[in-house]
Amino acid sequence: MPSFARLTLAVALAAAFGAAPALAGTVTVVTSFPKELTQAYKSAFEKVNPGIKIEILNKNTVQGIAYVRELPVGQRPDVFWASAPDAFEVLAGQKLLENIAGLANKAAPAKVGAYPINNPQGLYLGQALAGYGLMWNTRYMAANKLPAPKQWADLMKPVYFGHVATSSPSRSGTTHLTVETMLQGEGWNKGWTQLLQIAGNCAAVTERSFGVPDGVNNGQFGIGLVIDFFGLAGKYSGFPVEFVYPDVTAVVPANIGLVAGGKNAEEAKKFIAYTVSQEGQQLLYDPKISRLPILPPEQMGGKTPQGYPNPFEIAKRAKVQFDSDLSESRYNVVSALFDQTITFRLKELQAATKAIHAADAALAKKPNAKGAALLKEARDAAFTPVVDATKVADKEFLAVFAASKKDAAVNKRVTALEDHWNTSARQNYERARSLAEQALAAAR
Repeated sequence: MPSFARLTLAVALAAAFGAAPALAGTVTVVTSFPKELTQAYKSAFEKVNPGIKIEILNKNTVQGIAYVRELPVGQRPDVFWASAPDAFEVLAGQKLLENIAGLANKAAPAKVGAYPINNPQGLYLGQALAGYGLMWNTRYMAANKLPAPKQWADLMKPVYFGHVATSSPSRSGTTHLTVETMLQGEGWNKGWTQLLQIAGNCAAVTERSFGVPDGVNNGQFGIGLVIDFFGLAGKYSGFPVEFVYPDVTAVVPANIGLVAGGKNAEEAKKFIAYTVSQEGQQLLYDPKISRLPILPPEQMGGKTPQGYPNPFEIAKRAKVQFDSDLSESRYNVVSALFDQTITFRLKELQAATKAIHAADAALAKKPNAKGAALLKEARDAAFTPVVDATKVADKEFLAVFAASKKDAAVNKRVTALEDHWNTSARQNYERARSLAEQALAAAR
């Protein structure tokens, strides 16, 4: 009997007697996490589950959401795994996640600070914990005689011009969380003013979030705005870098969820359960990964490295209680506004910021009332957000950005608003540079 015929007969007999065919299952995982992490979990899981293969599809968070949303039932990936809780809220709101409350590790605390580790409705689980902060290259800082920053606001100082890097929230879920943490901690208007000043000091807005830590690790950039595991992984892997949590930070879970309409739900559940088990949690201590477990140190069987951050202690002193509902409601607005006023206008923002720094230094040496007034006007022009707090609280305005861009009318309206923000930003920065140059002239 040909081999194909034997296989067909075996499958038919198995089905007839209620047994599953002895075929290896494949769990497809959509994730924004780096290869160092995903490969570690793939290898470890497959070793203890030899009949199941893990397929990793690496996409940034925004791309991952779109990928899941656009595929029909039965063709979707099985698992969504990413840092951004607001991204999971988007998927949950669109009925794209299955309840997996029964897979949760019962040894994990209910909350980190005031934030639930697992989704209260059971639609996704916390798989690791993360906070947001600053990493810097110690050799770079010494060579350029730069002080180590401690707070977000430090990065607005003239001394850091050209030494900072960030990525865009539209390209990175972790960067979106970092930006949103700053906005929630400072308030919308003050937060954007701070962000614009920091961005003006930036040497680059990288294509992907890992472009920032890679650049800091190798000395391309001095300082990076990052989620903690980027900074910790660099430090514990031996790079000359340090990391600090500012006062305005938050600790929230990185999450994992079961996609509704996936191909291999049962195998996927086994993988999810493994990632939150003690064995799976211990993988987070790998120096190349350096993430914070959802289990407290006392639950980690003495495996916690000496001096490793305790996320539960960090959460106690963090000044931001992250609101994922607020973040989700304005997710697309924050991403679009950042790109139109920072990413796509970085050159103009840098020029305005440089001119403002020069005028500020000159006026400090030679005070001048006219120059001071011009400088204030320049700052207001450059660092006032083009969308204010009142507008972003408007539910109708938010609804436009939450609607599908496949709708021609919606797409047209969103494009018009984005074009307006882009044009306004360019005009504001050019005006700010001109005013700052006039202020500088007044100080001479």
